[in-house]
Amino acid sequence: MSRLTDLIAHAKSTDNQLGTDLEREFKALSSRLAFGLNFERHRPEAVELPQRPVRRADKVRVLPPRGSTAKCDKRLWLVKTIHKNKKTADLELLDGAIGETQSVALDDLVVVAEFRDTIYPGLFLR
Repeated sequence: MSRLTDLIAHAKSTDNQLGTDLEREFKALSSRLAFGLNFERHRPEAVELPQRPVRRADKVRVLPPRGSTAKCDKRLWLVKTIHKNKKTADLELLDGAIGETQSVALDDLVVVAEFRDTIYPGLFLR
């Protein structure tokens, strides 16, 4: 790799614009190509946290009815309020139609953490 950087430096000394362009392309390629053991570079979209209690301002998914083989709704909802006496939560759709809301039983919700969301570890006692 040092030979390549020497050649880029030589190209910069003779033609500054050409050397700068070559250096930019070299850096772009070298940042993409890893040597050794390679893993796919991707970000997980979201992780479900089934044992975590639902709280106000959590991101949640609505689970399908119990006993059904339907797939889970992948849309994310924001918990606006929780009615403890009714054991329900009022939800608002994230990244969707403005004003789309619904009220769902707490047992039918699962908390979701998206990539880069902060997760505080701790014990949850029931």
